[in-house]
Amino acid sequence: MTNSGSFTMLHKSEDMCFMYVFVVLNASIIGWKYCYPIVVVHGTFFKSSHRGTMLTASAQDAAAYAVVDSENVASWEWFFEMFRQAFGERERMCIVSDHHASILRGASIVYPEVSHCVCIYHIWNNIKKQFKKNHDRLREVFFAMAKAYKIEDFNLLMQDMDNIDKRARGYLFQVGYEKFSIAHSTVNISMVITSNIVESLNARKEEARELPIMSLLDYMMNFVMEWNNTNRLTAMSTFTGLGKTYNEVLKENIYLSQKMTVRPSTDYVYVVMDAEPRQIITYEVPVNPLADETTWDLPTKVLDNVVLAPIVKGKPRRPTKSRRKGLYEYLYTETVTCGLCGKQGHNRRTCRNAQDN
Repeated sequence: MTNSGSFTMLHKSEDMCFMYVFVVLNASIIGWKYCYPIVVVHGTFFKSSHRGTMLTASAQDAAAYAVVDSENVASWEWFFEMFRQAFGERERMCIVSDHHASILRGASIVYPEVSHCVCIYHIWNNIKKQFKKNHDRLREVFFAMAKAYKIEDFNLLMQDMDNIDKRARGYLFQVGYEKFSIAHSTVNISMVITSNIVESLNARKEEARELPIMSLLDYMMNFVMEWNNTNRLTAMSTFTGLGKTYNEVLKENIYLSQKMTVRPSTDYVYVVMDAEPRQIITYEVPVNPLADETTWDLPTKVLDNVVLAPIVKGKPRRPTKSRRKGLYEYLYTETVTCGLCGKQGHNRRTCRNAQDN
């Protein structure tokens, strides 16, 4: 087996038709032991004619994915059950998602003791839709509330929100303060309070959503292989056990400290250095590419496993490539404005007008 230790599961209907498939590579199983126990889950529909949905679970250094018929309670419950078999449950674990009812229900069945948080951007989009007149003033207050570390600061910001629109408090109370607020959360969600990680993955696999299932699974394995290798190279370039971002902060602080004047208080100066070798355990297991299909040595159990195509009634007309936006999204779409030239449609990083001047 190319990636021994990986976990895969196939689920068929009673008439031997394909229903679900779940895949997690061994590199992700190993990486899960050393990253924050925060899992961001998401569902993405397919653009191909056979339809279907891809469910993903992403952590800082781990990823699992599955192909199911649609986002419903049964498929999410099965997905979380497979995730539990592959990764288990860790102390102070947290699941982050959008406010999809099927995700909340499926997670509560399989992980009843695990905290479940909701992406703050999805909550904010709901606030914009419900309180249209005051959403410009509510934006700054809401994100400050979500990121506040003290309950006292949270309560003060809630009073500011009441002064703008008292109805927003009732909506956030129904969501649950512990689901989006760092101050009220029972676990450390300060590192991940959005679903940005899965949104980034969705952007990368945009082209794969039109592929057949087998080609899609092959694409995802190569994607995880590339992702794991990129993280490994980044980790090897650091000189501490920190991540890339905080390693850059530490390097900058070291550079600034060299300009400081040291005045000894005693006659002795001690220099303490860590002599233990640094090991990059998280990425020590690579994701190996699949060998040529003619060299596969498949067991009889796999060869005798008959899987028929799912019975799906195709929709008329051409398959949809993107979701349909509501009228509100067209009316209140935020336009990017450049900070250098003041024109819209680009930012200061991609600005060409400043270079011409």
